[in-house]
Amino acid sequence: MDTSNLIYGIHAVLAALEGDAKVTELWIEQSRKDKRVEPIVKLAKQKNIECKRVSSQWLKETLPDARHQGVVATLASIAVKSETELHRLLDKQEVAPFILILDGVTDPHNLGACIRTAEAAGVHAIVVPKDKSCGMTATVRKVASGAAEILPFVQVTNLSRCLKALQERGIWIIGTDLATETSLYQQDLKGPLAIVMGAEAKGLRRLTRENCDSLVKLPMPGTVESLNVSVATGVVLFEAVRQRLPGE
Repeated sequence: MDTSNLIYGIHAVLAALEGDAKVTELWIEQSRKDKRVEPIVKLAKQKNIECKRVSSQWLKETLPDARHQGVVATLASIAVKSETELHRLLDKQEVAPFILILDGVTDPHNLGACIRTAEAAGVHAIVVPKDKSCGMTATVRKVASGAAEILPFVQVTNLSRCLKALQERGIWIIGTDLATETSLYQQDLKGPLAIVMGAEAKGLRRLTRENCDSLVKLPMPGTVESLNVSVATGVVLFEAVRQRLPGE
């Protein structure tokens, strides 16, 4: 079985059924007839999705390393968007664009967490390079808890070229870099904006850094020298949200 579009676990499957995700198949372990799976069974029935009861052995063979909690679903594939489609999306925006760019994030848990946070912050699209970067996997979708089905996910062949094209549209590119002296809280984050976050442990690539309009760092008075990329992304995005709120 192709497991690339499988999601699993009670929370992830329930979120998919409640949200905009298109669930095409659903399997529940035969022994699970408790109250935690009742909402899943009820929603599946409402949406005319067949709920198949399967053995624990079938689940073990299908997802040997997953913590599935006896609940597995198949999602329709997410259409990854191109750079051309990104610009079409921006052409339709009636408010100042707000974009998150991830320069080489390879861990699917980090990517999923970034997608979830970005959707919550009102980001209009996430942009990633095609090479040396995590794509849209089942793990990403599980961690994103439904946000991956809502937020446009764009893969580009040449990230530097994409940054320049965004700049030509009047979008200000703000990168994060521990080596800079400018604090995140000193930076104006209003107006058309793209936030660029670097890869785990490596930060921004040289060409990406050179194509940013400004670089900022998160002030960290503690002894820890860096944050997980998904945590740092949340801090930066919600500082932008704070500044972009009416009256701020």
